[in-house]
Amino acid sequence: MTDAVKIYHNPRCSKSRETLSLLQATGVEPEVVLYLETPPDAQTIRQLLTMLEMGSARELMRQKEDLYKSLNLNDTHLSEDRLIQAMVENPKLIERPIVVANGKARIGRPPEAVLSLLD
Repeated sequence: MTDAVKIYHNPRCSKSRETLSLLQATGVEPEVVLYLETPPDAQTIRQLLTMLEMGSARELMRQKEDLYKSLNLNDTHLSEDRLIQAMVENPKLIERPIVVANGKARIGRPPEAVLSLLD
């Protein structure tokens, strides 16, 4: 297993709480990043996209959020840089929870999806 497991966590989100509990139940005490309080920078979001094997920043965005709609982020002409910047400025747009381990990442939806990172 890796030296560190990290979870980008929102304690108000039930899936995020379930994922954290699941990790702890397997004996993992992850580094908890309260990403709404300390948002990741653009470089970190790019790294997460790579680790998540996502082709577009839009895949990491909560597209049903009112904020997504009000910022007109569904505009297909927006660049990847602009989408990433929107997440930096509005971390509420970032899908959650994200667990990072062993150079890979998974979104905890469902929470069990992150268990494959621990092998």
